Amino acid sequence: MDHEGAEGLNERMCIVSRERHPAEALIRFVLAPDGSVVADLKRRLPGRGAHVEARREAVDQAVKRRLFSRALHAEARASETLGDEVDMLLKSSVLGSLGLARKARQLLTGAAKVEAAVRSGRAIGLLHANDGASDGIRKMDAARRAASLTFGEIPAFQVLSSEEMGLALGGINVIHAAVLTGDAGNALVKRLKALSSYRGEGPRDESGGCGVPPAQEAEAE
Repeated sequence: MDHEGAEGLNERMCIVSRERHPAEALIRFVLAPDGSVVADLKRRLPGRGAHVEARREAVDQAVKRRLFSRALHAEARASETLGDEVDMLLKSSVLGSLGLARKARQLLTGAAKVEAAVRSGRAIGLLHANDGASDGIRKMDAARRAASLTFGEIPAFQVLSSEEMGLALGGINVIHAAVLTGDAGNALVKRLKALSSYRGEGPRDESGGCGVPPAQEAEAE
């Protein structure tokens, strides 16, 4: 089982940096029955866990330096593709959350509807297809930055292709989507932040730059 220190009951130490972080800023890894290392994004699998900062670079370093065996006190086989596997798991979580947000009517698509939701302050997040036209993205981001001055920061994300977004939403053509407040919408934004942070991108803030959000918070729910 995992062991916590006297201070920071919700903190763990990253096996790469040896620094302590809140559990939600780390990815927990455990040993599968066959001795392979697997990611436990929800932190619910039994057994000893090894924690790594929720960044692709940190996961790759843990594999390269063969740190899992020492941390897990057992012979551990960490695949060279482990970083890719974690990315796929995080992306899958986002895709599933997209569908749930739409069913809850907390996701809007269609350029006009999305822009209206952003300008009115209803949107808590803006999602662009990463293969969308740059002029359309600039137009939406201009609306987002203007709205942020009145309503506070509205993060924007470009972590999925139009095809991935469309398939998750029933085969429709999607370039932009606005996330609305509510349980499903809030969970989607958390998962988008986790994936962006893992990839070292971070959502763009109201000035157009990149923020560094907490990673993986939604997976602990």
